[in-house]
Amino acid sequence: MVVCTRFGRESNLARAVLKRIRLWPLALLFGAMMAQPAHARLQCVPYARDHSGIEIHGNAHLWWRAAEGRYERGQEPQVGAVMAFSSSRAMPLGHVAVVRQVIDERHILIDHANWSRPGGIETGVPVADVSEAGDWSEVRVWYGPIRALGARHNPVAGFIYADSAEDDLPLTEVAQASGDIASVGG
Repeated sequence: MVVCTRFGRESNLARAVLKRIRLWPLALLFGAMMAQPAHARLQCVPYARDHSGIEIHGNAHLWWRAAEGRYERGQEPQVGAVMAFSSSRAMPLGHVAVVRQVIDERHILIDHANWSRPGGIETGVPVADVSEAGDWSEVRVWYGPIRALGARHNPVAGFIYADSAEDDLPLTEVAQASGDIASVGG
């Protein structure tokens, strides 16, 4: 290693510069590990998947169709179900949230991510059914920054229930053979 010297001795400035040069790659690596791009923030899809047990992948607006045949779906909120929001101008990728509590026929609490602030998690969030038919096809959701239900009416495709549709298939019964099992096969 070459060290700049002045009058035959290492200078303090040269030593400090070399220390910084040697630490620069380490500082760059550490900074890269700590930095997270905007898209790496927690999104609603992995949050809903992790908290509901429903194993669907892809953007939120695809969940309703992807659940068909794999999970029961319906228009009634149930604890643990995923509320699947449809695409809209305000939410082109839709949204998913997990039902935490059913309060009454028009009000529930949900847990979700990435609604009131990017990457933020909210639990126990009020939601009101504002559909004319009372069928949960349109809702208003609590919006943290205003500390009230948001003014926007959000379209909802329905609820995806955590128990899979396959669980509702009839069980296969195994018939017992009559006679002495030990003598079968010789």
